[in-house]
Amino acid sequence: MSHDSNLEPIRIGIVSVSDRASTGVYVDKGLPALQDWLGLAVKNPIHYEQRLIPDEQTQISQTLIELVDLGCSLVLTTGGTGPALRDVTPEATLAVAHKEMPGFGEQMRQISLAFVPTAILSRQVAVIRDRSLIINLPGQPKAIAETLEGLRDANGDSRVNGIFAAVPYCIDLIGGPYLETDPLVCKAFRPKSAIRPTPSLAN
Repeated sequence: MSHDSNLEPIRIGIVSVSDRASTGVYVDKGLPALQDWLGLAVKNPIHYEQRLIPDEQTQISQTLIELVDLGCSLVLTTGGTGPALRDVTPEATLAVAHKEMPGFGEQMRQISLAFVPTAILSRQVAVIRDRSLIINLPGQPKAIAETLEGLRDANGDSRVNGIFAAVPYCIDLIGGPYLETDPLVCKAFRPKSAIRPTPSLAN
């Protein structure tokens, strides 16, 4: 999708948490999956801050703080959210939170449960730090897209809302840029009072 230069640019942090990918044992698939989906869904020009780091709680927390301080309005992490001993992304995320946003994690598990019963083992959280929304996503590229986009029926109509439908309005409320999405990928939901005319129509 071509990005609309009339829209406010957004800085997005994308973080892949993986011991093995960060040491080169295998190729990281999380960062490309995040970038591919955001590139399709978001109409605003995006500047990415990418990080590939190991499952170390202190380093994850420091990375999240760094990305918020760099001005990322949205930070998405992938990996490290299961029950295994090395899975510490939720703890690292909660450690830097100013507010918790439990609805995101609840909805992600609901979406994933439509596919696998082990979705109840996922511990993704979402938080706000300063003027940034930080969301933990699953580790698999397919699951990343499913949780962001939601589920559609055979006609292509939305059956279960993905979490990204709520992200633009959340970013509005914490003082970030006004995000426009491609409704064919993910229709952002805002109350009528919060919808702004698109720049091309406003001129």
